[in-house]
Amino acid sequence: MSSWLETYKPVASSRVQLLLAGLMWSLVGVGLISVGTYWVLSSSSHIIGLLAISLFIGLGKSLLILDRVAGRIVKRIASRGEGRCLVGFFSLRAWALVIIMMLMGRILRGAGISYALLGLIYAAVGTSLLMSSRSIWLAWKEHPQPD
Repeated sequence: MSSWLETYKPVASSRVQLLLAGLMWSLVGVGLISVGTYWVLSSSSHIIGLLAISLFIGLGKSLLILDRVAGRIVKRIASRGEGRCLVGFFSLRAWALVIIMMLMGRILRGAGISYALLGLIYAAVGTSLLMSSRSIWLAWKEHPQPD
């Protein structure tokens, strides 16, 4: 089984893995910001206040937590070297966390929480992902391109 996996697994350079990690964080961040903003706009008269709160929460989470996580992702990709598994830019633990976060989003949507509050949460998480993706994009930009 191991030899079959080694033969057929999709591989990518570390630069491509940085690109995929940056895209994932950025696109998920933009998606969450968009959905969260839509929910706040459609369900609250305190639009600017809620969006400002979510922005500040998201920036705080970015600076205090996700910048370090992004740095660990960059280090992981660099330490693994070239020609490694395409989706290996995240560890198994990180992929499990992605699944848990998706499940938490589903649970929150089904819990009867107001869309204004859900929008605030989604926009804050999206802001933090988008802001912290800058570390990954910087590493991608500085990574030497293949000849």
